[in-house]
Amino acid sequence: QVQLVESGGGLVQAGGSLRLSCVVSGTIFSLNKMGWYRQTPDDLREFVATITSDGKTNYADFVKGRFTISRDDYKNTVWLQMNSLKPEDTSVYYCNAEVNWSDYWGRGTQVTVSS
Repeated sequence: QVQLVESGGGLVQAGGSLRLSCVVSGTIFSLNKMGWYRQTPDDLREFVATITSDGKTNYADFVKGRFTISRDDYKNTVWLQMNSLKPEDTSVYYCNAEVNWSDYWGRGTQVTVSS
């Protein structure tokens, strides 16, 4: 059974930084696109950033220049480095990964940015 487990969330002041991690475990034959999404106030999942298996990255406009996504396939891990955090970045952040040609989600990690 494939599982994604996020960590690294927490409470930080505006302007601060956090680094989210997501570890993929289980029987892994193929690990393709990985990414981060976050919950919106109306309970939708909003795209934040993705990274392909060959390292191509894509970012939502509202995080460009502030967040950096990276991965290590030997560790089956994807990270999201979040700098210059704003109160509007407060949300539950979810890891997503295409594993063995199926789509998986983590349970999320809370990020709270105080003003």
